[in-house]
Amino acid sequence: MVSTVNPKRALYAQFAAVARGMAHEHRLELLELVAQGERSVEALAQQTGLSIANASQHLQQLRRAGLVTARRDGKYVLYQLADESVLDLLSVMQQVGERNVAEVDRIVRSYFLERDDLEPVSRSELMERMKKGLVTVLDVRPEEEFALGHLPGAINIPLSQLKRRLAALDRRTEIVAYCRGPYCVLSFEAVAHLRAKGFKVRRLEDGLPEWRAAGLPVETAVARA
Repeated sequence: MVSTVNPKRALYAQFAAVARGMAHEHRLELLELVAQGERSVEALAQQTGLSIANASQHLQQLRRAGLVTARRDGKYVLYQLADESVLDLLSVMQQVGERNVAEVDRIVRSYFLERDDLEPVSRSELMERMKKGLVTVLDVRPEEEFALGHLPGAINIPLSQLKRRLAALDRRTEIVAYCRGPYCVLSFEAVAHLRAKGFKVRRLEDGLPEWRAAGLPVETAVARA
């Protein structure tokens, strides 16, 4: 018997399921957090301000869409990105939004560019400056994310602690701040605050997940400023 199933349409149905899996602002935020490293449902719920039940439901949707994987460790369920192609998917979605959706462009201009209108530092440029010892790399993510992985030699001063730990930074050396990704508010806020205090500071073009996906070195040992 000849199949009446249209294979192209069947494929499109599966691709649509992937798109539906991403189609919620909480799920996109969870993907950004999971991209920092393997995290428990409880940790992700706390970071996003969601209830554990709600976070778990969104994570299960992401898992069914093939965007994250999960494993059990004792009483905890730990999630991580399915693979690095998920980052590519997020990046393309963000680029399309910036280029073609007026509200995205307005938000980027009114919030992000207001805090940092300088060209961000590329990964290759930062790597070269790190090799020459010309820059202080500042990770402004929470300590638990820093411990999961960070740029080599980076110092960790979470944004919430930055005002009281300025003495840990050398004013004579340029600072490059980074956090979770290209739209991570933490690095934009850190750059704005440090510039207001007279520091020479720029922002990395994206974050730890993109750095790792590019095959650049990552450290996991905890280091403090």
